[in-house]
Amino acid sequence: MKVAFTVNTQAENPSLERRFGRCPYFLVVDTETQKRTLLSNPGLDSPHGAGTQAAQFLVGENIEAVISGDIGPNAYAVLNAAGVEMFSAGMGQVDALLADFQAGKLQHAISRGGRGRGRRR
Repeated sequence: MKVAFTVNTQAENPSLERRFGRCPYFLVVDTETQKRTLLSNPGLDSPHGAGTQAAQFLVGENIEAVISGDIGPNAYAVLNAAGVEMFSAGMGQVDALLADFQAGKLQHAISRGGRGRGRRR
């Protein structure tokens, strides 16, 4: 399974970035091979629709699950329509969160409804 984590650094075991649409990177872990791939978020600098762009990008990368702190409603809708599982996690490093994911300890993300909040400054 290909799982994408929202992260803000290129470190080997980075901490989770809370924001989905505005995270600088996605760290993708293939849970079968343990291969890790760091992908730049194409929606990061978008003035509008960053979450939607990021979600569409991950769908195109055949991601099967996303772990983030906060997934906005528009991104949630795109990922949900594509059958991507979404999980909410607090702060933590990827290795620990991956272990929690594989043990079934993470909660599924829920849609907040409404519109995205746009870029925070």
